[in-house]
Amino acid sequence: MIYSENKINETQKRGSIEVVCGSMFSGKTEELLRRLKRAKIAKQEVEIFKPGIDVRYSENEVVSHDKNSIASTVVEHSSNILLLSSNIEVVGIDEAQFFDMGLVDVCQQLADLGIRVIVAGLDMDFKRNPFGPMPGLCAIADDVLKVHAICVNCGRLANYSDRLVENNKQVMLGELQEYQPLCRGCYCQKHSEIRE
Repeated sequence: MIYSENKINETQKRGSIEVVCGSMFSGKTEELLRRLKRAKIAKQEVEIFKPGIDVRYSENEVVSHDKNSIASTVVEHSSNILLLSSNIEVVGIDEAQFFDMGLVDVCQQLADLGIRVIVAGLDMDFKRNPFGPMPGLCAIADDVLKVHAICVNCGRLANYSDRLVENNKQVMLGELQEYQPLCRGCYCQKHSEIRE
């Protein structure tokens, strides 16, 4: 079958939304970085964004727990992503749960413009509640990958980011000193003991 130039251009401009979600220490950022590096190898124009609040490892890079990194643009509001995405073929967004709810519409607009959007973030907070714009992003995504950590208590697949320190705020940056991955059984066991 012979395709016309218009048909080829139309095919190349198809946008999409890919969401990588899961608990802390599950490899979300590693997967985001892997996909973005492959897009760069394919000589696509790539830009990655992260929220200004996330300064754990670097102010201007997205860094995984394994210390892999990629240069990023820090934005304070999701609308800035639209302004900074002209002539971009692939947009990566890390720590999406920290963005405002407008991120859902921003991702939809980018995909409708023919841009591949890859989003990584926590789907739940430490109380197992849906986190920020992530539920909306999962709903509009073309593809959702839920990744899992390993439960530090029993070795099963872990879905939950259990907070180890006293702090009831939903947003609290942290690492292994502040959070641990737990499976459902270990999470329920720990939190039923606390309530008793």
